[in-house]
Amino acid sequence: MDSPASRTCGIAAGRLNLAEYAANFSDAHPPLNRPQALIEAERCYYCYDAPCTTACPTSIDVPAFIARIAQDNVRGAAREILTANPLGGMCSRVCPTEQLCEEACVRNTNEDKPVEIGALQRYATDAFMAAGGAPLFQRAAATGKKVAVVGAGPAGLTCAHQLALQGHDVVLLDARPKLGGLNEYGLASYKTPNDFAQKEIDWLLSVGGITPHNNQRLGRDFTLDSLLASYDAVFLGMGLGGVNALGIAEPQADGLRNAVDFIADIRQASDKATVPVGRRVVVIGGGMTAVDAAVQAKLLGAEEVTMFYRRGKDALSASGVEQEWAQTHGVNLRLWAAPQQVLVQDGKVTGIRMAYTQLQDGKLQVGPEVFDVPADMVLKAIGQTYVSAHAGNAIALRDGRIDTDAEGQTSVPRVWAGGDCRAGGQDLTVEAVEHGKVAARAMHQALTSAVGAGV
Repeated sequence: MDSPASRTCGIAAGRLNLAEYAANFSDAHPPLNRPQALIEAERCYYCYDAPCTTACPTSIDVPAFIARIAQDNVRGAAREILTANPLGGMCSRVCPTEQLCEEACVRNTNEDKPVEIGALQRYATDAFMAAGGAPLFQRAAATGKKVAVVGAGPAGLTCAHQLALQGHDVVLLDARPKLGGLNEYGLASYKTPNDFAQKEIDWLLSVGGITPHNNQRLGRDFTLDSLLASYDAVFLGMGLGGVNALGIAEPQADGLRNAVDFIADIRQASDKATVPVGRRVVVIGGGMTAVDAAVQAKLLGAEEVTMFYRRGKDALSASGVEQEWAQTHGVNLRLWAAPQQVLVQDGKVTGIRMAYTQLQDGKLQVGPEVFDVPADMVLKAIGQTYVSAHAGNAIALRDGRIDTDAEGQTSVPRVWAGGDCRAGGQDLTVEAVEHGKVAARAMHQALTSAVGAGV
C-alpha cells in the first residue's frame, strides 16, 4: 500500500496497486476441477430419504445429482439441480450450505466433515453453463395468459421462469438498470466474479416468453391497480427497498453510508481501483451484509475495519463461516456495543461514539459508559425494510412485510408475493427461489382453472 492515495487521510480511491485489486477480488472459493469433483462425489452415501435433500429449501435431490457427477454426467447433474432450483448456480456460491444441506450430511457423524455439496453443485452448473448445447427445458404451448412480475431478484426471476415454461407470457419489471436484484447488486464481488449473475439470467431468459423492462418502479412508473387491469396475475418480488435507521441522529456528512449502497458500488465498478474507501472504517451490524461490506472495505485498502454489534456472538445473524471469513481478512469484531453519536467535523465523519450494552432480565440495556472510535467512514448494515408505499395500502402486511398464505397468495385477488418482501422468511436467496417456484405453481393452477372455466 505504497501509492499516494494509500497515504491519504479520509476517503480515497486507488489505495492499492492493480495487482492487489485483482487478487483481492478474485474468486473467493475457486471451483473444483474434474478429478476433485469425482473424488468428492464418491464420498456421498446416496442416502435413501436423504437428510441433505430435506434440508434444502428447494428440495434438490442431492444424492441424485451427485451420483450423476460420479458417473461423469454433468449435464444430467445440472438438470437435476436446475429443475428444482433455476438459480442453482448462484445458490451454490452464496447459500449457507454449512447450515443447510451440509449440516444435515450423515458424513458429519462419522468423519466430522460433510460432503462438499455446495462445491459439487457449482461444479455441475458451471460445467453445464460453459458447455452450452441443447436447452435443458422446453416451453409449453402458449396459454394466452399474461402475468406481470415486479422485481427481478431471485424470487421474481424464478417465478417468471417457471411461468414462462408453462406457456404464459411474462413481463418482468425491475427498478434497477440491470436484472438480478441482490444477486447483481447486494453480494460481495468476490462471491460472484466474472459477471456470473448476468450469465445465469441470460440462461433463464433463453427459455423465451419473458420480456424484461428495466428502470420501472412500482408506485412511480406503474401501480398495482394498473397491472391488475392489464394482466391476468401479478407477482410481487421487490425485496426490501428501505434501510433501517441507527436510532440516533444521522447527520448529512461525507462518510456515513448505507452498507448496501457501498456493496452495490463495488459490484458495479468495472475497475475496483475507482471505488473510494476510508482509511478507518466502522460497520454497524452483524449480518451477511455487514460482513460483505467490512471485508470488501479491507480488500479495497482500508487499514482498519471494525464491525460493531450490540449483542453477543450467539446473536449474530452472520453464519460462523462468514464470521471467520471476516476475521481472517483482518476485520475486528466487537460485541456488546451500540452507536450513540456519529462524530462529524466540517461535514465529514471523524468517528462514532459507542456505548457498552448488556442484558438485564433478558432485555438489552445501554450502559452509561461510552467510548469514541476514530473513523472516516461509517457503514450502516442493521437490516432493511419493506417500503409499503410502493404497492399501495390494499395489501395486508404482517410484521412490516407482505402477508401471504403458504403459496404466496396475498390479501388481494390475483396477486402473489415472495422473497424478502414476504413476511416470515429467512432472507436467503435459496428461500426466495422456493417462494417464486411455489407461487408460480399456484398461479399456473389459478390461470389454467380460469381457462377451464371459460373465464
